[in-house]
Amino acid sequence: MHRDDIMLIHLGGLGDMCLSESTFFSVSEHFKEGIIALGYMRFLRLFKGYFKAIERVESAKWLPLFSQNESGDTWKRIIFIGKDREGTLRKRWSCISKEHMIFIEMYPEDCFIAPGDMRLGGYHVEDFQLTQLKSYGIEAKKKEIIPNISKRVILYPEKGFEKKKWHYENFLKLYDSLKERGIVVYILKSMGLEIDVKGAVFFDELHDIRDFFNDGGIFVSNDSGMAHFAGMCGLYTITIFSDFDPYVWHPRGKGTFVGCSEGKVDIALIESKIEEALKV
Repeated sequence: MHRDDIMLIHLGGLGDMCLSESTFFSVSEHFKEGIIALGYMRFLRLFKGYFKAIERVESAKWLPLFSQNESGDTWKRIIFIGKDREGTLRKRWSCISKEHMIFIEMYPEDCFIAPGDMRLGGYHVEDFQLTQLKSYGIEAKKKEIIPNISKRVILYPEKGFEKKKWHYENFLKLYDSLKERGIVVYILKSMGLEIDVKGAVFFDELHDIRDFFNDGGIFVSNDSGMAHFAGMCGLYTITIFSDFDPYVWHPRGKGTFVGCSEGKVDIALIESKIEEALKV
């Protein structure tokens, strides 16, 4: 069956989605007839204003897209934002795209750093994606982020799994220090981290976190999807990087970052960054 629709495929997580917002904005402005988006619903629905419909990739009806067997469905055009080092997905999906498929590589390959290394500059993911749009005749438009900075601090401790992390106990010490100084401070609890802190907040749904972010603030965290979400919502971000080049991966919007060498970042340094941000 032929679908006379444009389908955008993005299979990234929260941070990847936030970094692609300007790409969503640009293609939605270009293709006035509207776009159907396919990906992880929990994240994509944060950007529903850019699409005429959102489809959940976890649904069994989309399995043929990833199967070795040929799909009987075709689309007017496929837009794929992602990584495809071997070209397998592009080869498969170009066959079901009646018009030339648009492939936007999600991020540059050279985005890792050695422990303790701090780059002098890099190609930010947002710019990297927007530059690629030009080759398809699509005007690159950056989605403006309106700063929403207030005199409250939100700390987001988490456990490290694949990435190195500034240890969550450092966030607890920072929390106590800020409280003692009379600074309004919250801990936003992350999934899977059990901490006993009076007044810590936790939300199951991203739209509830967005509501929490509506009051603005300064957001302190490791490099994480939540840092990108906070930056997209206009909060001032202070982000601690260990494994990735911060010049490539820093959150959008206003903020700063700190390079973490083997997990060692002085709490006093982060506190000084917060003090600077409170003066903004």
